[in-house]
Amino acid sequence: MRYASRFPVDLVVTAEHRRLGEITLDIQNISAQGFMVQGDLDLQRGERLEVHFPLVGRIDALLVWSHDGRAGFQLERVLRGEDLRRLVRQFQAAA
Repeated sequence: MRYASRFPVDLVVTAEHRRLGEITLDIQNISAQGFMVQGDLDLQRGERLEVHFPLVGRIDALLVWSHDGRAGFQLERVLRGEDLRRLVRQFQAAA
């Protein structure tokens, strides 16, 4: 059950994976607790990434689900409200 509001964004970030090295993620929406990416990833459920967020820094994320070229990640720590607002303001997807 989701408790956090999700915000549409257009944000491309890099992440580090233990096996794949540096990969690019196309984040489509984000919340204080996680995010969804578009694009096929060579990852299995339960794998971890270290994501490099602009304005926020590095945060570990866990792959929770993937289906039809989309994937959802849970953040290891909750984004602070002000950090989330700054990210959304800067990278808000066009409506």
